[in-house]
Amino acid sequence: MKIPFNRPFTIGAELENIAAAVRDGHLAGDGRFTRQCHQWLERNLGAKKALLTHSCTAALEMAAILCDLRAGDEVIMPSFTFVSTANAFVLRGAVPVFVDIRPDTLNLDEKLVAAGVTSRTRAIVPVHYAGVACEMDALMALARDRELVVVEDAAQGLLAQYKGRRLGAIGHLGCLSFHETKNVISGEGGALLVNDARLAERAEIIREKGTNRAQFFRGEVDKYTWVDIGSSYLPSELVGAFLWAQLEHAGAINDRRMKLCAAYRKGLAALARHGALALPQPEPAGVTGNGHLFYVLLKDAATRARLIAHLKTRGIHSVFHYVPLHSSPAGRRYGRGAGPLPVTEDVAGRLLRLPLYHELTEAQVGIIVAEIHAFFG
Repeated sequence: MKIPFNRPFTIGAELENIAAAVRDGHLAGDGRFTRQCHQWLERNLGAKKALLTHSCTAALEMAAILCDLRAGDEVIMPSFTFVSTANAFVLRGAVPVFVDIRPDTLNLDEKLVAAGVTSRTRAIVPVHYAGVACEMDALMALARDRELVVVEDAAQGLLAQYKGRRLGAIGHLGCLSFHETKNVISGEGGALLVNDARLAERAEIIREKGTNRAQFFRGEVDKYTWVDIGSSYLPSELVGAFLWAQLEHAGAINDRRMKLCAAYRKGLAALARHGALALPQPEPAGVTGNGHLFYVLLKDAATRARLIAHLKTRGIHSVFHYVPLHSSPAGRRYGRGAGPLPVTEDVAGRLLRLPLYHELTEAQVGIIVAEIHAFFG
């Protein structure tokens, strides 16, 4: 492809940091670069504790363990999300209960969540789609009233804000992704943000295979041993070394992506005015995004398929996004809908994601926009 959908990038001292980690002789988890990443996340996001993981999936799995779920417990979440959001809780024996999304933000519709809560509900998992915040005040208020845990799936939301607070640091727990398709990357990678201090000690233990190893290295116990369930959720120090270089430039990375999104919006505005496609709606009051992705909504699935094919012939790679989980084979087996999900089903069939990555140029955005105009004649 002349213009791929995504392209991983380096922006600073990634390779130098990796070489330094090798020279340090510490390649397993929790070396100096990982600790620097933890401190950056805590300082810049406002989390009480940050723990790097080898993926956002791992962070979600840790969060599910911390929710103390039992077989048959229920967890509220959108169907319009990546499979890891549901899988983490299904692995604990819980039932995902899918609630529809809002047509403006494509996030969990907070007005529908209460109707999905039952005596078996234990947690709510809002997903901040495209780095645009869910209506967190309403969700946190409901969680307080019903004594539920809120786990933010902020995989796409690094440094995005809701009423002055960073995404991932509002709920009891937050989960971030540093996959190569995200704004700030480490190839694979993620982080668990622990915002409820009561969960911090156990989170460390779960991450260290169920041992109190972290306490041992701080001198708090004279030996470490198996004390709880857990797994190996630490990333290699090489991941931390790469990520640290990116975090140092995180603000500039987001600013770059926001400019590219603005260029798309300006270039496609005329098509939107004439009804050929729809653009993402403006962010709600008090919400600041991070330019994670740019999408358009086409008339129907057939139009989307034709536009994808048209762009492909011009060397431009565009993609659709999630197949709704409630309609998937595993979703039907392990989860259930809290009611009809018409917005989810409608959006999933019409949404098209356009190329967006750090090294994409405004000139390339212009080429993509011109080809979309050509498609519509």
